[in-house]
Amino acid sequence: MNLGIQITLRTVSIGIGIWFVGMAIGYLLRRFVVESKLKDSEKLAKMIISEAEKEAENKKKEAEIEVKDFLFKSRTDIDKELREKKNEMAQIERRMAQKESEIEKKLFSISQSEKELSKKEKDLDETAKRAKDKETRYQNLIDEQLLKLEKLSGLSMAEAKEELKMSLFQEARSEAANELKKIEEETKLKAEEKSSKIISLAIQRYAADHVAESTVSIVDLPNDEMKGRIIGREGRNIRALEIATGMDLIIDDTPEAVILSGFDPIRREVARLALEKLISDGRIHPARIEDVVNKAKKEIATKIREEGEKTALECGIDGLHPEEIKLLGRLKYRTSYSQNILQHSKEVCFLCGIMAAELGVNVKLAKRAGLLHDIGKAIDHQTDGTHTQIGVDIARRYREPKVVINAIASHHEDVEAESVIAVLVAAADAISASRPGARREMLESYVKRLTQLEEITTSFKGVEKTFAIQAGREIRIIVEPETIKDADTQFLAKDIAKKIEKEMAYPGEIKVTVVRETRAVEYAR
Repeated sequence: MNLGIQITLRTVSIGIGIWFVGMAIGYLLRRFVVESKLKDSEKLAKMIISEAEKEAENKKKEAEIEVKDFLFKSRTDIDKELREKKNEMAQIERRMAQKESEIEKKLFSISQSEKELSKKEKDLDETAKRAKDKETRYQNLIDEQLLKLEKLSGLSMAEAKEELKMSLFQEARSEAANELKKIEEETKLKAEEKSSKIISLAIQRYAADHVAESTVSIVDLPNDEMKGRIIGREGRNIRALEIATGMDLIIDDTPEAVILSGFDPIRREVARLALEKLISDGRIHPARIEDVVNKAKKEIATKIREEGEKTALECGIDGLHPEEIKLLGRLKYRTSYSQNILQHSKEVCFLCGIMAAELGVNVKLAKRAGLLHDIGKAIDHQTDGTHTQIGVDIARRYREPKVVINAIASHHEDVEAESVIAVLVAAADAISASRPGARREMLESYVKRLTQLEEITTSFKGVEKTFAIQAGREIRIIVEPETIKDADTQFLAKDIAKKIEKEMAYPGEIKVTVVRETRAVEYAR
């Protein structure tokens, strides 16, 4: 047992010894290798440092050479620049010397001129003195002659001047009238040719049908028994319908028809639509009437919006405010002189576009102004003021361009037109309103207008006869040749036209023609 332990201890001791010896040998080997590498590294470092020192020395020499070259070149450039500056200074000095010489010459010349002027002033003073003496003598002679003339003619100085002034005035008036007539004829030849071409082209390219509307609508009935159901017991149904719609229902002897009467076309349309629904449904009593009328109002509001959108799309106008769309739709139910306002607005829109294209003006803006020019008529029966002022307020509220606002305000000449587009809108409005078939007038108002037209023209001195022709579009005036001369006819025509514009309201324009003729009559017997 002890022997085994001893052998084991010896073995462990030998192993430990061998391990220590191995560690010592490994340490010595590593040290030898490290020292060898350190020596190699030191040699390499010395070689690198040596080469770097050589290279630095070379770089230093090269830098010194470059600095010397740069200094030499800079010195050369500076010397060259100094020589150029010296040359420039020499030239400037020469020019200055030349300028001084010229100035001295001019000063001498001015001095000589001053002497000559002084001499001339003295001569002029003497001449003026002599002229004044002569003027005094001549004035005395003129006064003496005037006194003699006054005695001979029997006229004072003031009377003679007044007579001479009247004579000159009549002569100048005659010459001015002849010149004015000549200028107007030349201008008309050019302006009428161009304007007639543009307007005729616009009218030819656009034509629209007009639907005559009135203040009544007729609703057809399936039979006369329906009249009793519409009236109801003791008239309660018809009263409920009139209260709900604001329209008058006229049930007379007309077979199978009921007449709706009222000046508000939208309410009249609501009443017509509601009545047709009630007739087709067959249930007619106050509660049902109120319900159907409310539904009809909603349908008409939808139709108004759709009609406005359709109009904007048809005319190619975008960017309109939703309220403007609704107002355009309302114009479908408005008329003026039996002309549908929406149809009239579309016609003015298209005419403006055609004429603007011919003149090279903004077509879209012209069409927009034409379409919106009568938008105030959509609510003019609900708001105080003229339709032009209401239209201007609407356009401003929805931020329309200034050109459009001015076109709306000036299309009836309430304000001055500020653009070509405003003039085009007024012209298109007149074309649409005054062409045959566009509007209808009552016979009474038509006769009254023609009578007023003839009364205005006969109020002028020298007018012998007047004739309103072409449905009041022209007034022809025959003057007394003894009272009115040829030169005065132009002024008379202008005065009559101004008075007609001031005192009458009419669509389009009225042509004023003054005729003066002298007739010699003799009989052969």
